[in-house]
Amino acid sequence: MRRLFDILFPPRGDERILRDTSAEMFLSFVSPRLAPSTRPATVVLLPFPQSSVRAAIHEAKYHGNERAFQLLARALAEYLRAGDGPRAQKTVVVPVPLGSARRRERGFNQIEETARRAIGSLGGEGERSFILEPDLLTRTRETASQVSLPRHEREENMRGAFTASQKLRGASGAAHPADPDTLYLLIDDVLTTGATLQAAVDALRAAGAEHIIPLALAH
Repeated sequence: MRRLFDILFPPRGDERILRDTSAEMFLSFVSPRLAPSTRPATVVLLPFPQSSVRAAIHEAKYHGNERAFQLLARALAEYLRAGDGPRAQKTVVVPVPLGSARRRERGFNQIEETARRAIGSLGGEGERSFILEPDLLTRTRETASQVSLPRHEREENMRGAFTASQKLRGASGAAHPADPDTLYLLIDDVLTTGATLQAAVDALRAAGAEHIIPLALAH
């Protein structure tokens, strides 16, 4: 039946790769390391050149592929569960936001969807709590695609692209940036030059956040 379906509706190349990638195989690619592209250094979980990783990133980002979300969420949850991640009792997970036009076009933020599934799979286990806060940062403007830009142009393209919401700045009921038990885990999907994550880190710092760990799913 699948063969007939594939003849009628040929799967994308990345989609086919993910079909042949088991969760166990995908998790075997998880190897957290620090990339000094940002200040502080970014934690990187997966190697982007690996075909299954690249396929998962593309399928999640451009097609909202549930299988891709599941695999990436498993990798993120593995990092959080292993204890190699943030040590703070309370960790606020902040997905790097999309611009409003791109969000409307796609209908979702792939980083937010991945983080939501990862945190949900943990089920409150352990002493630490992970709280997803997708609205702590906003994009102040649409930015040009970073794909073809050299490093210095990427940095200029992203400068001032994010701002912290009033919630982070101290509105009633907000997380308190000065709270020593609060750590901000800032997540993006792919680290290239680090310009996007650095701009987001700078926006959090400008709002008073002291403890920030930038994390990229792949590099």
